Amino acid sequence: MPGSLRHQRVFVAGHKGMVGSAIVGRLKDLGYENILTASRDELDLLDQAGVRAWFAEHKPDQVYIAAAKVGGIHANNTLPAEFIYQNLMIEANLVHAAHQSDVQKLLFLGSSCIYPKFAEQPMREDALLTGTLEPTNEPYALAKIAGIKLCESYNRQYGRDYRSVMPTNLYGPNDNFHPENSHVIPALLRRFHEAVQNDAAEVVIWGSGKPMREFLHVDDMAAASVHVMELDDATYQAHSEPMLSHINVGTGVDCTIRELAETVARVTGYQGKLVFDSSKPDGTPRKLMDVSRLKSLGWEASISLEDGLRDAYQWYLDNHEVARMA
Repeated sequence: MPGSLRHQRVFVAGHKGMVGSAIVGRLKDLGYENILTASRDELDLLDQAGVRAWFAEHKPDQVYIAAAKVGGIHANNTLPAEFIYQNLMIEANLVHAAHQSDVQKLLFLGSSCIYPKFAEQPMREDALLTGTLEPTNEPYALAKIAGIKLCESYNRQYGRDYRSVMPTNLYGPNDNFHPENSHVIPALLRRFHEAVQNDAAEVVIWGSGKPMREFLHVDDMAAASVHVMELDDATYQAHSEPMLSHINVGTGVDCTIRELAETVARVTGYQGKLVFDSSKPDGTPRKLMDVSRLKSLGWEASISLEDGLRDAYQWYLDNHEVARMA
């Protein structure tokens, strides 16, 4: 199956983002010969007619939906309308255009925030829609849940093979390093780097430091995504349940935010004091993925957190002048 897929036309939506660029790199490493991409100037994913016309012209055989409006707690909390509207439109336009163009294979990338705030840990795929979501990112989570259900619905009604992967917290090269709108790892890497440069006596970290999080390097995410897409239908279906099209992607290991901050301090060489601001929101108490389904399908993560952080920090050092800061 993989050999035949690698000759097909593969569209990676969101190829300039952290995940999309890693998927493009993984596809190239595996010998994919015909990778299609489109910048925002070339294709506005919020424009339904434009997306439909692009598909009609370029006729992809496979689609990876890595395009999304993303951000950390602060961005989700202050821009809820943008997060729900843009993510709903992007996924709806792409999934429907793929179907209209007779694309049989599609992979939708979601997020672990789809699960209830107090879901049993580690979170299994069947925890979806069993409880209340974390309020700070509920609009984004609802959009991602809708994306899963879009894929399931087109599979049910039209016999499509549209799969979904739900990654845990991602980080790595091409991340967004804005100090407030980014996710926790790039925000901390930048903050600690600047603290070293300025010889700061202390670094302030949002929240109590007690919440537990799982982190996955984006290169592992890309490898998992292509692995899931390449699985033949019989293998994939043998490890699937009816009406359960999504697969968790993570390491199966978590740490506290305090432990993460201490590791970032070590990686960046910061030796000052760490101060935790408990007046800022913590978000979900714990988010650990049950990745047993993905392991049963033959894949598991290989990049340790400290090694991954060193790679991400080196990328920032090499690219901080052009890194995304918004």
